[in-house]
Amino acid sequence: MSSSGPVSSSRQGALSVLAVDYGVTKVPAITAAFWIIKVLTTGMGETASDYMVHRWGGPVAVVPCALVFAVVLVWQLALRRYRTWVYWLAVVMVSVFGTMAADVTHIVFHVPYVVSTTVFSLVLAAVFVLWHRTESTLSIHSITTRRRELFYWSAVLSTFALGTAAGDMTARTLGLGYAGSTILFAALMAVPAVAYFLTRRHGVLWFWVAYVITRPLGASMADYMAFSTRRGGLGWGTGVVTLVWTGLIVVFVAYLALTHTDVERSAAPSSA
Repeated sequence: MSSSGPVSSSRQGALSVLAVDYGVTKVPAITAAFWIIKVLTTGMGETASDYMVHRWGGPVAVVPCALVFAVVLVWQLALRRYRTWVYWLAVVMVSVFGTMAADVTHIVFHVPYVVSTTVFSLVLAAVFVLWHRTESTLSIHSITTRRRELFYWSAVLSTFALGTAAGDMTARTLGLGYAGSTILFAALMAVPAVAYFLTRRHGVLWFWVAYVITRPLGASMADYMAFSTRRGGLGWGTGVVTLVWTGLIVVFVAYLALTHTDVERSAAPSSA
């Protein structure tokens, strides 16, 4: 009896830390600006990753990027309220690191895009299943505790890695090219939007479907702009595209920070 007490208390203490209630949601309101910035971060992460990996090498680029990603994510988790600049900085770092994770898997370990797409899909599915079983909801309006926020960022990172692999699979393995992949994912992006507009039901499901699709959509658009004409692109270069898309992200995030239109006024119910 005496030995089980401290262990039980320690476990309860760890769970209480994870379940700490922020009182308000830690993610932005879902507006048009949210989706625009989301697509921009996916494209910027794609070309930034390509720029660093091809110039410095996979392992050299991944390690410092992983460290910056970890620092920014800890910063985001340490906050008790949503902060526009910190949140979107975390999304940018997730984009860059998630892209590197998928790219290094293919470039360094020679894993086919079909395999990596399948594996990342299973990882994302596992995150969603565990999240729902633990919290009984996948709604982003319910990200009001640290545990739910950890599930949220796990899902976000998985969607970025999955989207990178899926975009490369359609462009290279399936031969659609970057322009063709952009058209494909733009059409797929319309499906959840139209479905929710017509039915006003299953908002959580359609949100996550759209969220996953924005990754290969933005990445395909950025690759089309960056890669050479021999590879079916416009030939602007990964460095130029990264700088341009970063500038657009700063403009839109600054708009949200000034107008506060991204701030949820009250925490929504936690049911999915």
